[in-house]
Amino acid sequence: MSAEAAALRLGTIVARTAADIWLGGRRRQQERHSSLTELVRLRVPGLRLQRSVERQFGQITDAVFDRLESYLEHEFRGLDEAGRQAVVDAVCDTFARADLSDEAVFAADANPAELIRRITGSVRAPVGLSEAESRLYEMLFAECVEYYVRIVRSLPVFEERAAAELLARTATLGAEVARLLERLPDRSLLAPDGTDRDTAFRRRYLELVSRDLDEVELFRRTSDRAAGPRVRLSVAYASLRATGDDGSRRRTVRSLSRLRPDMSDWEEAGGESSGMRVETGLSGASRVLLRGEAGSGKTTLLRWLAVTAARGAFSGELADWNGLTPVLVKLREYSGRTPPAPDAMLDGIAGPITGIMPKGWVERQLDSGRALLLIDGVDELLDRERRAVRDWLRKLLMAYDGVRVVVTSRPAAAGADWLRGEHFTALHLDRMRPPDLAAFVRQWHQAVRELGEDLPCPVDDLPLYEQSLLTSLKDRPHLQSLAGTPLLAAMLCALHLNRGRQLPRDRMELYRNALHTLVHDRDADRNVPSAVDSKLSLNDKLVILRDLAWRLSDNNRSEISVEQAAVHVGRKLRAMRHLDGMEGGRVLDQLRHRSGILRSPAEARLDFVHRTFQEYLASSEAAEEDRMGNLVERAHLDLWRETVIMAAGHANARQREELLGGILDRAEREPRHARTLRLLAASCQETLPSVSERLAQRLDEAVAHLLPARRETDPPALAAVGPSLLRRLPQSLGALTEKAAVQTVRTVALIGGEEALDLLAGYVEDRRDTVIDELVDAWGYFDAEAYAGRVLSRLPLEGRRLRVTHSGQWRLLTEVGPFAGLSISLPFEEFATLADVPPLAVLSVFDLRGEADLAVLRAHPGLTFLVLLAHAPVRGLEVLGELRRLQFLSLGVRNTPDLGDLRLAPDMDHLDLWGVTAASDVSSLANHAGLSRVTLLTEEFCLPRGLDSVAAMPGLHLSLHGVDVAAWLRSPGFVPPRLAELRLYNCVLPEDPGALRFRGVQVVVR
Repeated sequence: MSAEAAALRLGTIVARTAADIWLGGRRRQQERHSSLTELVRLRVPGLRLQRSVERQFGQITDAVFDRLESYLEHEFRGLDEAGRQAVVDAVCDTFARADLSDEAVFAADANPAELIRRITGSVRAPVGLSEAESRLYEMLFAECVEYYVRIVRSLPVFEERAAAELLARTATLGAEVARLLERLPDRSLLAPDGTDRDTAFRRRYLELVSRDLDEVELFRRTSDRAAGPRVRLSVAYASLRATGDDGSRRRTVRSLSRLRPDMSDWEEAGGESSGMRVETGLSGASRVLLRGEAGSGKTTLLRWLAVTAARGAFSGELADWNGLTPVLVKLREYSGRTPPAPDAMLDGIAGPITGIMPKGWVERQLDSGRALLLIDGVDELLDRERRAVRDWLRKLLMAYDGVRVVVTSRPAAAGADWLRGEHFTALHLDRMRPPDLAAFVRQWHQAVRELGEDLPCPVDDLPLYEQSLLTSLKDRPHLQSLAGTPLLAAMLCALHLNRGRQLPRDRMELYRNALHTLVHDRDADRNVPSAVDSKLSLNDKLVILRDLAWRLSDNNRSEISVEQAAVHVGRKLRAMRHLDGMEGGRVLDQLRHRSGILRSPAEARLDFVHRTFQEYLASSEAAEEDRMGNLVERAHLDLWRETVIMAAGHANARQREELLGGILDRAEREPRHARTLRLLAASCQETLPSVSERLAQRLDEAVAHLLPARRETDPPALAAVGPSLLRRLPQSLGALTEKAAVQTVRTVALIGGEEALDLLAGYVEDRRDTVIDELVDAWGYFDAEAYAGRVLSRLPLEGRRLRVTHSGQWRLLTEVGPFAGLSISLPFEEFATLADVPPLAVLSVFDLRGEADLAVLRAHPGLTFLVLLAHAPVRGLEVLGELRRLQFLSLGVRNTPDLGDLRLAPDMDHLDLWGVTAASDVSSLANHAGLSRVTLLTEEFCLPRGLDSVAAMPGLHLSLHGVDVAAWLRSPGFVPPRLAELRLYNCVLPEDPGALRFRGVQVVVR
């Protein structure tokens, strides 16, 4: 006997016995042995009503079946077929012989444990069972009695009521009983009263949350409908960024030329512009409405918060959340019914143990302020249900105002002010920046290690997969642009893993997979109520979205009013005859709320969540509606570039000939746009599945017109053609002019990839200075170690300056040979390690973090040029006086107001002081008569101390930025300056311009 058959048989006997009590009643004992169908026919008039009642008890049977099947699958493994049959027969026989009447239930006070004791004392135990079979029999029988009592307690007493009332009372009976059974533990006594068991239950509950929520499903392929493998969430979780959300978020302007950024973009920059970590935003408010687009990580974040709270493992800014009890409510589970009362909030997560939950336990957690209420998925409810959720939440917080709560939603379903009346702070989950994406990829690969033999590759190869994917993301801007959310980043990780470290070179396939995932598949997999309610198929949604994307692009727009968009959708629906009768506004709302592709950048406005999706869909519509002529006419416009390129991929053979032939024809007729059009035609080669021999020849001729690069504007334009251009570039630069050689190196660096690195490695034989400098600067676009080994190590670096933009380069400086200058633009905290660098003549550190001791500069006595822009105090200022060759110094003194120790060499000529404040004393500069130029720069209007002393230096050229000159002129004892020149930039000036006329001083105001 299979576990499935056994569970069905036991579920049937429990449901039929309960039906005996309800339908048979105390007054008709002779009917107790009738079948369920016979009882229904005897007691319920009308075929329709009879079918309804039978369906309700069918749901009860299914609920018991669901509870028992997985348990039996495990327990049956140790029994043979005969043993399984004997156990199930024994349970059914005991159930048939036991007194399970309503009188017996009442006599046991409806207590399952007491009823079990009464039955085992009055019914003879089965004989012939082995020890293992007896244990399973006792457990199964007790489980079935527990279910039976719970069911009977939920049944309305049948007292000769009218059939209509009977139907009304049973309309939701099956669902309610199923919910009750889900809350039962595998084996338990009834929940105790009082608070003496609160601590024990909390421990067990937190153990369950910690175990059951600590998993996340890996992204599956679009064609794979089976559930994907699951890994630990606590390992896979990567922190996200968030910003304050006022509801008027707009897309940042995107450069039209999608150039490959250098590797510095992948460093953690910090600062306000990079956004705050979401943990920081959560720590600053007790009530948070967290909004984010589809796949932005909202649900994963709530699960991580629940698991971390259960383990008491918060650190940093969330450390004071340790000790909170997490309560996660998935709103989609309450579609079509009332949001949960406190005692039912644990049903979705901890149903197996709620039967032993002390009465009032959740209420006591909420009332004490120790609860962390996590409410997920406002957007996943139907539109008409969201108001009820807000009212439910408002009442809940009025009763328990000290509870911490985080609510999540997509922006279209809940505005930033949706809960403002309840004093919620609105946050928005941002798209992942390159450092976030790199962290996500690392965490994802760390998490999948635990799959072991289930991986499609050896576990030890995972570091290679991780590095390969990061390299692809860094080399291919469209991948980086696509992977802006955890959902789509996970899709790329899974594709890359399943394809053996290969991603499609054709981004059309990637966009198609991403669209299908966002528009339809993800909601369908999760059975989201607001998506299930939709009658639109995936193809229906894409047809409507394509039409809308074309209308926006056709009018050179990226957004539209919601009202006008609804009109367009309505017109399209009228042409889709199988959807006749659907209203445009309602369909648009469904797409806004659930497609994952549309969003509201401002009130009553609509756009695509990323312009890439608008361009992809518009290009698909152009191919579907045969609008190649429209594209040819607009091919010279930057806004249409990507749409034309992807239309070439969507088009059939005839359309490709029309599109590309028309573009090349225009290039011949219109010299003004010839270069732009040829570049576009060449770029289309990325997406073309095939071309005719004649068209291929014309494309080759177009590329020949573009090469070699000569102007500074050429490399970005040529790099946009993509990797296919590399095959047309020379293997050696010897035949090119110096200018063309430099721009060719720049072009190759901007294209990137392994093939580009091969080309640059072949260019190292060129000894022209400007070419070498360009090869040195290209280091920032490639993996630091690979480029250092294949290119830098073969270049003559003596007397040259290296530019370090990311930490990977810094670690390799000692391996690339002697050089004269170093420019460090990354956030730099390892100032002391400059002692390990070969002696320098030029050093620039533009973002010095942490306290710095200038004693390390003694290792570089030949410095002539020094820039140190520090964010922390600088010690050892006297060391600067030992640098006898130093002529130029630019020093950040924001946190170093005491400049009394500053010493300068006699030949020092130019000094800039950045971050000067009102506390800064610059009077010591007067001790250095050799200075000819001094610049003082403030971060806010102020008057530094000792300015009179500096202004008294004859022959000095003094520049002041942001200084309160008016206050200086009014200061007691002011002495007119004796400078050669005084330049004032953005300063506070006196009302009378004549006050700035000083004898012998040239004053320049900017």
